[in-house]
Parts: sequence; C-alpha cells; structure tokens
Amino acid sequence: MTSNPFPRLRRQAAAWMLAAAAALAGSTAGAAATSEQGPGAFPPDAASLDARGALRVSQAAVGRTVRDVRLRDSGNRVIALSDLRGKPLLVNFIYTACVQSCPVVTASMADAVEIGREALGGGAFNVLTVGFDTAHDTPERLRAFATRHGDRVPGWHFVTGSLPDVLSLADDLGFVYFRTAKGFDHLDQVSVIDAQGKVYRQVYGADFDAPLLVEPLKDLVYGTTSPFASVEDLIKKVKLFCTLYDPVTGRYYFDYSYLIHIIVGSTMVLGMGIFVVRNGRRLWRERESRAGPKNGQAA
Repeated sequence: MTSNPFPRLRRQAAAWMLAAAAALAGSTAGAAATSEQGPGAFPPDAASLDARGALRVSQAAVGRTVRDVRLRDSGNRVIALSDLRGKPLLVNFIYTACVQSCPVVTASMADAVEIGREALGGGAFNVLTVGFDTAHDTPERLRAFATRHGDRVPGWHFVTGSLPDVLSLADDLGFVYFRTAKGFDHLDQVSVIDAQGKVYRQVYGADFDAPLLVEPLKDLVYGTTSPFASVEDLIKKVKLFCTLYDPVTGRYYFDYSYLIHIIVGSTMVLGMGIFVVRNGRRLWRERESRAGPKNGQAA
C-alpha cells in the first residue's frame, strides 16, 4: 500500500529551498584549481551574495528562454543547445576538480534520471552536465569525471565550452558561483528546461530525492493544454495522473485504479447527462401534448 507523496514532496521542496543556503556555503571543494585563468565569479558580484541573494538570482531565471550556445562534450564533439530542443532538458553545473558537492549532486541526478527514464521512457528527456571551470574542465577531465560519477546512464552529455558560452548559459539559468582559495563556491542546482527551451523549475541541494526532479519532468512529458484534442493527448493526460511514485520501492508505477476511477466517474457523469436530457425531452413532449388540444379548442 502506498501513500500520497505530494504533501511529503511539498515539505521536501521547502526544505530544499533552505538547502540552497547550505549548497552555496558548503560546495567548496578541496581542489588546487587556483589558476587565474577562467571566470572567477558569476554573476560578477556573486561573492557578495548571501544564500538568499543567490537563490533570488536562480529563481529569477524561471520562465526565461535559454539562448543557444555551442558546447563540446567529453568526446570533443560539438553540441548546440538547439540540438536538444523538442524534449525536456536537465542541466547542472560542476567543475571537475570538485571533490565534495559536485560528485554528490551528480550521483543524485544519476539515480533520478534512471528512475525518470524507467517511468517516462528512455528517450523522454535529455541530460546535460556543464563544466564551468573552462580553463581546466577539458574533454579528457570531463570524461574521467563522467566515468566516476554518471557514466552508467546513457545519453547523458558532459560538456564544457568557451568562457562566453558558459557564462551565457550560467546567466540564463541563474547559476551563481565564485572562486575561493580552495576552488569554487557555487549553488547546487539542477535546472529543468521545457521542450521549447524555457526554464520550468529549479531543484536545489546536492542530495535530493528523485521525485523532486521526476515530477516536473512528468508534467512536461505528459502534460498537455488540450487533453481532448487527440487520442494521443488524452493518453498523455491519463499517464500524467496515473503515474505515481511509491516511496517504499523508490520507483514510479502506473496505478490502474486511477484509470478505473476515471472511467467509472466519466461513465456516471455521461449516464447522468443522458438521464437529464432524456427526462427533459420527455417533460417537454408532455407539456406540448397538453398544450396542443387547448390551442385547438381556443381556435
């Protein structure tokens, strides 16, 4: 027997908003990446932002359309963001010398992506991890990072790019980071982008439960503004309501009882509608039949 996960998810969402503070303060890695090459902070006043300020910058990105940039993956292949349009996209930022929060958030993403693809379909969405330390996050280092932390999930692109392109993407997604003596402090966030390239949701914290990421993906994959426009749209809407998370197994499942309730409820509404229409027509005919002779006698 499973419980309704949504009140729990709302509590967790609030908790992760608070976790943004820890994400910004606790993500410094014990790395030696202290070269003056590459960006030192983004936005430029990032070092002066407290956790609430960083969170405001991040939340301001929701609803923003992400500009197209060209990046290189761990195999040195060019990937343009426009190539990934048409499906929801998950994006997070790491730097390869990070030994604390970056591996943790990547592992959390890997678990959520596996669960999401199992529930929504293997090709339902794309995943992008961006190395923001452009001076050091080479394709070779990204490949090594991917092998250690996210290589088990197919179709996950570990990328970096030129400094202007990475800064453009960080700006559009509201990602905040700044250089420290030990590496970087940065906000641990995963951005959920819709099929048209617009930021739909931000998920915060290094270690998060899969539904915080899968639920917005489910909305984007199965959601439709015209549920009765076609059979396909109707099926998507049914899947949206009937695909539920089981906190006991940590997996999603299709609950046929919801479908049965929908069918039974629709049948009852249809039956009541037919009854009302038929009864109304009967009463109208009776009234007309009684009124007919009276009109004739009056004539």
